[in-house]
Amino acid sequence: MKKLVFNKPFISYSFFLIITLVGLFYGQKLALSHKNIRVWEWENIAWMLVAFPFLFLLSSATLQFKTAIASSNFKTWGIPILIGLAFGLLDLIIIELILPHPVHQELPPPYTQPFPYSIFLYFSGALEIEVFYRLIPITLVLAIASRINNGRNLNAAFWIIAVLTALREPIEQFPNGPNWFVIYALVSGFTMNLLQAYYFRKQSFIASLSIRLSHYFVWHILNGILIAAQLN
Repeated sequence: MKKLVFNKPFISYSFFLIITLVGLFYGQKLALSHKNIRVWEWENIAWMLVAFPFLFLLSSATLQFKTAIASSNFKTWGIPILIGLAFGLLDLIIIELILPHPVHQELPPPYTQPFPYSIFLYFSGALEIEVFYRLIPITLVLAIASRINNGRNLNAAFWIIAVLTALREPIEQFPNGPNWFVIYALVSGFTMNLLQAYYFRKQSFIASLSIRLSHYFVWHILNGILIAAQLN
């Protein structure tokens, strides 16, 4: 019987969960003096524990976790960060500057939170999305496909699950507004999610997470800081 080894993905993911815990306590304290604060519940943390068994399937699914600290390869995290920043900047320009919307009159609007709490909340949110949209479904499908016909259909299985997972977020968050904006939101959402799936397989889970974190940095965190500056 093989010994179960607590590998680096296990340690890295545990560290990520510690950040979500800090955010939970921070949010609970902040909610006492601020209205409209979105706070994670203990149930959120419990659901995130579901990811642990899948970390041990990564190698059999020909996937990697790779933390940015452990890898100095620019392709692992640098390019994904630039991709996420580009999508975030595009959203910022189109939604805040081009799309007609009511003038912001209070903080926080639905898609921002007070800084620096926003760092913890949106890190937690990004991690949750990547676990359930990428880590679990893609790892599971590729781990199964790798055992069928000696993995001959692995590439086809990847692209099928990549497209399906890329469709999930745009459909679940179906946008409202002018037709041009609906088309933009659906196309950009699908494209970013598909790129995340691609970089998850090509580089690592941290590459996929980096795309979403850098997007959230611009759209949720930086945007929140700019809105707060306008209102103060």
